[in-house]
Amino acid sequence: MKAFVFPGQGAQFSGMGKDLHEFSTLAKNRFENANEILGFNISDIMFNGSLDELKQTKVTQPAIFLHSVILAEVLGDTNPDMVAGHSLGEFSALVVAGGLSFEDGLRLVSARANAMQAACEKQPSTMAAVLGLENKIVEQICAQTEGIVVPANYNCPGQIVISGEISAVESACETLKEAGARRALILP
Repeated sequence: MKAFVFPGQGAQFSGMGKDLHEFSTLAKNRFENANEILGFNISDIMFNGSLDELKQTKVTQPAIFLHSVILAEVLGDTNPDMVAGHSLGEFSALVVAGGLSFEDGLRLVSARANAMQAACEKQPSTMAAVLGLENKIVEQICAQTEGIVVPANYNCPGQIVISGEISAVESACETLKEAGARRALILP
């Protein structure tokens, strides 16, 4: 049995996809198609851009989607028995499974990323991973923290991502550490 599992935001890195572009005509064509669909040269940002450029949500999400789908295609066997994806990775999984076309998947990811980027620009915010506390404790501390901070992703038992206003998330992280969290780490 073969399963493909695709990552979400946070898996980006400078130079991502460059080796695929250089190695594969299929990859090169996909990147050129993506540049046309998106209306900007995402491949140049992926291959040569700085981490600051790459971490912008409007760039990060399409970049991770492209890298994931193109890598699966270049591997040559895009017929896994099952697929899964974390958050953004769900779109990559749908494309590789044949539930969405590459083009439609990229357009959806781009629309999602642009909406999230607009929200970030309207209200500066951040996220933090919290490890080693029960959900109820994290929820209570978020509720008691001044400002806006809420549980955003319940990843697995003992791992929650919180999000909200920068100062509120930072304050909640300090309180969470004092309450026994093994880690309360602001995400890049």
